[in-house]
Amino acid sequence: MARAFLVVMDSVGCGGAPDAKAFGDEGANTLAHIAEACAGGRADKGREGPLLMPNLDRIGLGAAVRLASGAEMPGFDAIPQGLWGAATEVSNGKDTPSGHWELTGVPVPWDWHYFPDTTPCFPDHVVQAVCEYLDVDGILGNRHASGTQVLIDLGAKHMQSGWPICYTSADSVFQIAAHEETFGLDRLLKLCQTIAPMLHDMKIGRVIARPFVGTPETGFTRTTNRHDYAIAPPAPTLCDWVETVHAIGKIGDIFSMQGITDVRKGDDETLMRHLIELVQIAKDGSLIFANFVEFDSLYGHRRDVAGYARALEWFDAQVPRILARLRDDDLIIFTADHGNDPTWTGTDHTRERVPVLGNLPRSIGHVGFADVAASIADHLGVSAHGPGRSFL
Repeated sequence: MARAFLVVMDSVGCGGAPDAKAFGDEGANTLAHIAEACAGGRADKGREGPLLMPNLDRIGLGAAVRLASGAEMPGFDAIPQGLWGAATEVSNGKDTPSGHWELTGVPVPWDWHYFPDTTPCFPDHVVQAVCEYLDVDGILGNRHASGTQVLIDLGAKHMQSGWPICYTSADSVFQIAAHEETFGLDRLLKLCQTIAPMLHDMKIGRVIARPFVGTPETGFTRTTNRHDYAIAPPAPTLCDWVETVHAIGKIGDIFSMQGITDVRKGDDETLMRHLIELVQIAKDGSLIFANFVEFDSLYGHRRDVAGYARALEWFDAQVPRILARLRDDDLIIFTADHGNDPTWTGTDHTRERVPVLGNLPRSIGHVGFADVAASIADHLGVSAHGPGRSFL
């Protein structure tokens, strides 16, 4: 009995979305623009020269980017030897839940709610709910903010007052940052869990706990104890169709643990070790579903082109270790959930097509996000639901 591996390289888009203009992202292209910056010597911090991803290019990465957007990536001219194509999203969003749900067969049937880019930005009843739960007189932030900058601006005041730092972004999110030691990690997680249903009723996609440590003198650093309290998918997903689903990274959070058997977390290097271990030990019929978030969280949102390039090259260097351990009847698909072009304006995700790469020798052309779910279901021999069609 076969196994399947769905590996999401968070935000590694390849441009060309037909509706990008409606999102303010016409011309955005995460992979192509990083490659151009590297070739032009504009991404030499901690690395140098052209972007090098020979392993994924050999599968079909360069060809997928050309198919998606017509863009040529310097040095990405390998003849594809694997499964390759590009996927287009139909959900009206460029966020994490929309991308992941649709990749698992369920396009989002509603429009997300977003908080206005004003100060303050949160409705009074949301602020009141936070204050009443904590028995405090107010919150800090109450605006759109960078997750790292808001700690610089408000971390010391948070430690002095005990008030939580509440902020949002261009995504449909309500984020709460608090110090793990002076505020308490468990207290933060319970706060987020308690208020999440109210935010979900407003069609806010995620309430995110953002714990941090440090002091005003040494600086503040976010920890890996982040937890997303996501609205539940509106219908059964691929995770429900399959009997055993091993989640790696934030997959469990994204799906509210719906259909998830177990979860392994950590930074991306740790997640890669988890993935390679599961390639070796996962049972027949399993789906191993991984999200590598640091492309997005550490480099895309921070518009760090060189950092993003380093992360891409690191990931590509791990690909042979994964492929060498696959069984003959395994299917692996590398893809993404949206873009986050680090050369683009602002700090938001970008609406893009995404590459679809795998270990079978075939060109699949243009496909939908939901086709990924249908194809994995086809490979595993389980019934698929929703709009997707198998490309196998």
